[in-house]
Amino acid sequence: MKDEPEEAELLLHDALRLAFQSNNQKAITYTYDLMANLAFIRGQLENAEQLFKATMRHLLGEGMKQEDNAIIEISLKLASIYAAQNRQEFALAGYEFCISTLEEKIEREKELAEGVMSGEEKANTHLLLGMCLDACARYLLHSKQPSQAQVMYEKALQISEEIQGERHPQTVVLMSDLATALDAQGRFDEAHAYMQRASELAREVDHPELHMVLSNLAAVLMHRERYTQAKEIYQEALKQAELKKDEVSIQHIREELAGLARKSSPLA
Repeated sequence: MKDEPEEAELLLHDALRLAFQSNNQKAITYTYDLMANLAFIRGQLENAEQLFKATMRHLLGEGMKQEDNAIIEISLKLASIYAAQNRQEFALAGYEFCISTLEEKIEREKELAEGVMSGEEKANTHLLLGMCLDACARYLLHSKQPSQAQVMYEKALQISEEIQGERHPQTVVLMSDLATALDAQGRFDEAHAYMQRASELAREVDHPELHMVLSNLAAVLMHRERYTQAKEIYQEALKQAELKKDEVSIQHIREELAGLARKSSPLA
């Protein structure tokens, strides 16, 4: 939390040594998980992969089932690592495992009474499925497969709306991402409808990523050749990005505004 990852890593190695010395399996598993997450955050992907696999081996060795949410969460992180490493076959297999396992689990749990499994537990499993669908959709969109990404985003959005509501920040982001997938297919009118609603909700709830949603809306307007509106929205997005001190977004929006000026000029 204090942004001292090297010191955190040293402490975790000490913790792991003590856990092994006392043969405390739960402590070993917990520490491996913390070490894996730390490596993941630091971008040490190969190290994170090995640590996540070690965590999973310990959990399965303790009797945890493959369909347990904790196993799925680790599998999702592994799939994300493979995606970042451009190991497409492994990434897609990982996402497919997470999604299909959770869908089958949810189907079986539908008929379970409240006393056997709480509504909160069922909701958490649904939300985890939404996370997996979202991650897979992002990867598919990045891999230039927008129609497949659209299907994933639609399912993830439905889950988020049903469980968290339309005004939840994650729902707004998914709505915007779905619009981006539609926009990438040239389905500009549908994309605009979703993006317009996402921007309205983002303004209403003072969304932390309002500037990004507005920037996406402006991009759709540009593709529809509505240059005056696009410029206004980009300018609003730029103000919001500057308030957030998001330098990457500021640079991107300025570049888009420059491109827009060239497109809409009489000599363009």
